[in-house]
Amino acid sequence: MTADLAITREQIFAHAQTLPAAPQVLGGLCELLEDVNTGLDQIAEAIRMDPALAVRVVRISNSVVFGGGGNVCSIDEAVTRMGFAEILRVVGVATVAGLVDRSLQVYGVEAERLRESLLLHALASEALARRAALDPRTAYTAGLLRGVGMMVIDRAARGKLEPTDNFDPGSFSTYEAWELLRFGITGTEVAATLLDGWRFPPEMVTAIERHHAPSDDPLANVLNLAGSIVAERSLALAGEEVCWAFSTDRLGAVGLDSAGWQGVCGQVFHTFEQQRAGLY
Repeated sequence: MTADLAITREQIFAHAQTLPAAPQVLGGLCELLEDVNTGLDQIAEAIRMDPALAVRVVRISNSVVFGGGGNVCSIDEAVTRMGFAEILRVVGVATVAGLVDRSLQVYGVEAERLRESLLLHALASEALARRAALDPRTAYTAGLLRGVGMMVIDRAARGKLEPTDNFDPGSFSTYEAWELLRFGITGTEVAATLLDGWRFPPEMVTAIERHHAPSDDPLANVLNLAGSIVAERSLALAGEEVCWAFSTDRLGAVGLDSAGWQGVCGQVFHTFEQQRAGLY
């Protein structure tokens, strides 16, 4: 059966250009933070590449969530105040706040739920990556950007599908089954294509391709387990809930037992509650 609305690689990148934020800035920032010789001025310059993002970073830096006192007026001041430890998180919150500018009509996902789901997934991925001795920055970024393929598909399909052809959880257990039928490509494939084109680390691209199922790929497994944390907080998206089935057998891969798992969940939920206000 042919797809209702096949999406080409060219269309993927064309629609990605209409996204209201530049995820590439986040990738460039990760690279800079990995280099011990990077200066704060280089980080500030990278953020300034996206003026809208820079404005959001300054606003969030002034919030009490990140210890702000309302006195930050520029990116340079924000970076100096935050320092290396917190700036990626500030930029991450600012990125997802700007990136998700609308509900995903063809998926039936409200913008507020998508923002919160992605932020929680990023925080959970970061915490689990530390336990698994993986790079927490890469895991955080992967969790934050893993939904960019859905955003692009929604832009490509909006107004071109009959309402009855939109995702229906009563007819499809996963987004992927519905996406393949309607578009001939999945959201994870679109996300991987974009992140590869934007020169994100290959291990991140591969992990996002595989993260909807338990995997022997360490980062993919972390992203999948992070989904279980998102589901436990009741923020899983309808077409992904089945992907986040939790099993205690998998905890050993990230150096956790059941008690440790509950501890990580509590820590992640606490951080999420602190940061979610920055999304709005």
